[in-house]
Amino acid sequence: MVDYSVWDHIEVSDDEDETHPNIDTGSLFRWRHQARVERMEQFQKEKDEHTKGHGDCKRKLAECQKRVKELEATGTPSDLQKLQEELQQLKTEEKSWEKKSEALRKKEKNMPWNVDTLSKDGFSKSIVNVKPEQAKETEEQKEQKHKTFVEKYEKQLKHFGMLRRWDDSQKYLSDNPHLVCEETANYLVIWCIDLEVEEKHALMEQVAHQTIVMQFILELAKSLKVDPRACFRQFFTKIKTADQQYMEAFNDELESFKERVRGRAKARIEKALKEYEEEERKKRLGPGGLDPVEVYESLPPELQKCFDVKDVQMLQDTISKMDPTEAKFFMSQCVDSGLWVPNSKTTEDSEKVSEDPEQVYAEVEQEGKECSEKP
Repeated sequence: MVDYSVWDHIEVSDDEDETHPNIDTGSLFRWRHQARVERMEQFQKEKDEHTKGHGDCKRKLAECQKRVKELEATGTPSDLQKLQEELQQLKTEEKSWEKKSEALRKKEKNMPWNVDTLSKDGFSKSIVNVKPEQAKETEEQKEQKHKTFVEKYEKQLKHFGMLRRWDDSQKYLSDNPHLVCEETANYLVIWCIDLEVEEKHALMEQVAHQTIVMQFILELAKSLKVDPRACFRQFFTKIKTADQQYMEAFNDELESFKERVRGRAKARIEKALKEYEEEERKKRLGPGGLDPVEVYESLPPELQKCFDVKDVQMLQDTISKMDPTEAKFFMSQCVDSGLWVPNSKTTEDSEKVSEDPEQVYAEVEQEGKECSEKP
């Protein structure tokens, strides 16, 4: 049978009783609460002191019993008798402490319950589900992910890039929500640069508009901390009913993006031209590894004129008037760049000539003499 006697005396609340109109109810309730709290603190203090005293008594009793056993084996009778008397006294104290413990348990059991003692936490534990941090993708993984996405959806990406009206864009993304992602924005950016390089300026501006649409959707998703696919409709609702300030922000970002595209396209063209010029320069390098254009531009004007008119006699006359050391240097440069091909019968002789400036100088003089002796 269930014992309900524990519910006979419960101090459920400090403010549950009605009070006389002339009594300050608030003060009375505070006093009751304070008195109850003080009684509980006094009882807890009494329990703590009892626990400490009882524990000390048990410790002393155990030590005394240990010493008695040791003296029974090796001690003197007088010392043993004193310890036995002390042991008997400690056992009496132990019984006294046990009685006090029983009295405290009864007192605690008979104390009325209140709002602080009716219930206690069985356990206190909070569990928060935290999304594990995903490892950052490497550049190779990002590149492969973008490549796979483009190969699969390029036709749809191009279709979205060619749209003009807000409603058409919203409907197309609703039908193809997988396009609302970072890969789409990256593809459109690259496409814009390609179009500008191809000088398709009007088409570039159209695709640029759709690029900024996608970037605004992604930024909105970041600010709301949601998946972009869950908020792109909010963007279109906002942009179609936007105030002047929001539209100005959109248009300013669009114009800034177009300028950046033009700058990137210009840089790409300049880089391509430099690479083309470098390839052409390598193709025209002479047997000595020098560029004939650079060597020609470094020649004195009178030597340049000789090569312009392709007159060997004029070349011979010109170098004969120059300082021999300077003339030998310029002729060696001409041979190494391919501007001047020595009149050698074998390849081996040609290589020797190109390595000996004095021989080149002498050969030019000789060829000039032969030309002057002809009728």
